[in-house]
Amino acid sequence: MKIVNLVLNNFINDSRVLKTSKTLASHGHEVQVVALHETGLPENEKDGSIRIHRISLVTRNWSKNRVVQAIKFIEFLIRFIINYRRADVLHCNDLNALIIGALCKATRPAISIVYDSHEYAINDKPNQSLCSKKFKYFLERFLIFYADQVITVSDSIAEEYARIYKITKPSLVLNCPKYREQPKCNFFREELGLRSDQTIFLYQGGLSKGRGIELILEAFTGLGSDKNVLVCMGYGPLEILIQRRAKESNTIFFYPAVAPDAILNFTSSADYGISFIEDSCLSYRYCLPNKLFEYLMSGLPVLTSNLYEMKRLVEKEGVGVVAESNTVEGFRKAVMDSLSQDYSSVQENVFEARKKYCWEEQEKIIKEIYDAL
Repeated sequence: MKIVNLVLNNFINDSRVLKTSKTLASHGHEVQVVALHETGLPENEKDGSIRIHRISLVTRNWSKNRVVQAIKFIEFLIRFIINYRRADVLHCNDLNALIIGALCKATRPAISIVYDSHEYAINDKPNQSLCSKKFKYFLERFLIFYADQVITVSDSIAEEYARIYKITKPSLVLNCPKYREQPKCNFFREELGLRSDQTIFLYQGGLSKGRGIELILEAFTGLGSDKNVLVCMGYGPLEILIQRRAKESNTIFFYPAVAPDAILNFTSSADYGISFIEDSCLSYRYCLPNKLFEYLMSGLPVLTSNLYEMKRLVEKEGVGVVAESNTVEGFRKAVMDSLSQDYSSVQENVFEARKKYCWEEQEKIIKEIYDAL
């Protein structure tokens, strides 16, 4: 089949879209990724057998007020429909792409739509207004019936979609990395000057609000010993805060983001992985972050906040510690509980778990979804 994998970002760091595209291409489909062009990026390129087209907009550099954003979307929509409405399948990543998919199907019913929701779309941001939630609910409720198949990233989100929209429970495709037996590396100790007797707790990913970063920084500031250190690796709005705290403390370190193909080497240089997402919206409450699976693939036991999906996975597989409360004291206690565990025993569980939580297992589900089409 001719498949268009549509994502409304610049397709630079979207590993899920790339992995899905490569999986579909490996099963004999003709796959093209369509994304949004930005200055400095090629409009057309190839990654193996996958063609990538970033649609360039005349309106791209106009202001960001809501009316102009709507005009940009309409321009993208028109350019997309002109070029891609003859595809066999349109794989729509997130709600904004589903709008385009539904309009394509309305004008050409023969096209199949796969809706791949990477989060709980109705409530995907902290402090979201009730008006925004209702608008997204009615929009998604109307559009989801244009989808021939629906995919989500956690079982809780799948259950919610089935409940509120009265649809068949969506398929679950976790955002896992490809399987590899990652050897232990030592980049952080070498480059940050850390001692062999210091235990490294790693936070990697977006450095933005809602991820528990401020809470984690506060917890490590008050640990009272330099035996346990925090390394924050990534980029985002809180980068300056982390760098300032790193100058003030001997237990906090900042490391800039690394290329996706190198991330597991750096991750394996730590001893524990942290995912302390805050319970500030339903999308966060139901999440299973890709960083959690990256920690497991790198051989790290994990320390997580007390959110349902992460708690269920960690306790089921015995791969780390879940904080009793999502507070500074709750996190500090979780650090101490982690250190009191038998590290070798927990790591053995990690090695077993990563065989299940890998992209090779998720590919089987994607194949079933497309076979059904």
